[in-house]
Amino acid sequence: MAWRNLWRNRRRTTITMASIFFGVLFSTIMTSMQEGMYGRMIDNIVKFYTGYLQIQHPDYQDKKTINHTFQPADSVYRSLRAIKEVSQFVPRLESFTLISIGDETKGGALIGIDPEQENKLTGLKKWVKKGQYLTPGSDGILLTANLARNLDVKIGDTLILLSQGYHGASAEGLFPLQGILEFPSPQLNNMGGYVTLEKAREFYWTGDRVTSIVVMLQNHNDLPGVNQSLQSRFGDHYGIQTWNEMQPDLKQMIQADRAGALVMKAILYMLIGFGILGTIIMMLSERRKEIGVMIAIGMKKQKLIQIMIYETVMIGILGVIAGFIGSIPVIAFFVNNPIPFPEEAARSFAEFGWEPVIYFSSRLPVFTNQVLTVFLITLAISIYPMMHILRLRAVNALRT
Repeated sequence: MAWRNLWRNRRRTTITMASIFFGVLFSTIMTSMQEGMYGRMIDNIVKFYTGYLQIQHPDYQDKKTINHTFQPADSVYRSLRAIKEVSQFVPRLESFTLISIGDETKGGALIGIDPEQENKLTGLKKWVKKGQYLTPGSDGILLTANLARNLDVKIGDTLILLSQGYHGASAEGLFPLQGILEFPSPQLNNMGGYVTLEKAREFYWTGDRVTSIVVMLQNHNDLPGVNQSLQSRFGDHYGIQTWNEMQPDLKQMIQADRAGALVMKAILYMLIGFGILGTIIMMLSERRKEIGVMIAIGMKKQKLIQIMIYETVMIGILGVIAGFIGSIPVIAFFVNNPIPFPEEAARSFAEFGWEPVIYFSSRLPVFTNQVLTVFLITLAISIYPMMHILRLRAVNALRT
């Protein structure tokens, strides 16, 4: 009976389903864009720099100096190889340095890497836009694009590096510019330079010590389990840091942006709810006399309430299924075709360290969360016809 009642007025039912459909569609697109941008920012940091985890000196995260380096025990490397969720790991030696040429001097990070292992982990080689990538035993340096531009240097120029080495030793050296790196993230393009791990150790006088072992995982969902495993094995001797602990500003920005987006989605959900409620009120008004007749001939109000709830639930199910199916090709298109900002807006975003492209996510919760939310809103609205029928007097309904 509830199903037949839905199609007695096809226009009304279609309008209600359309409001639910567009509610699911718009909220899914908004969430997909939001999660896509967050995921891209995290990927830029994780894949190009921090990794998912880092093993460090216990005091390094609080005070990042070259003195807080460590010499990894063989047991650390054996344990990392034994963890199946760990895809790769590389040692790094990193500290601050001044980079000079002529009258120009800029500060930045100097990162010592194993060229082959680093390229396997982060794909660093593909971001070399000019010059050549580092090779084992190379004496050269790779500079990030913005730093090279600010120093006004070209391939083959010799750079003077000045810093403080291990336990106060004087760190100074000459490095020919071997290549220029240009990352998709403007923030990373301001970072500094890369040299081989051997040259960094020689420059900072650290011997076989490193500042971190960068760990990549098969899947980001493995992070909590691997973190717990490493904490239990090495937490007393080393500092185990996850990407969100190393990048608290990024984590806080994402949390703040999620809170703002939640307000926008709440407004959207309210509009959806009032649209559905308006249709339900119209439906009850049109059927007021019919309901009164049914009550007068002895039909129990509980049965009428049950029918009305079934109608509302069925409309909700049809609407959210249609919204779910309709949102899949839309999200798939945007995932495969990210939206670039216009040129002027792109420059403004780049100045603030944002990649000037809108990315979308196709993770399952992007869809399911919106479907469940809109459906729960529909269920909540079904309370109104229930209360309306309970208060309805047959005599008054028959007079209308």
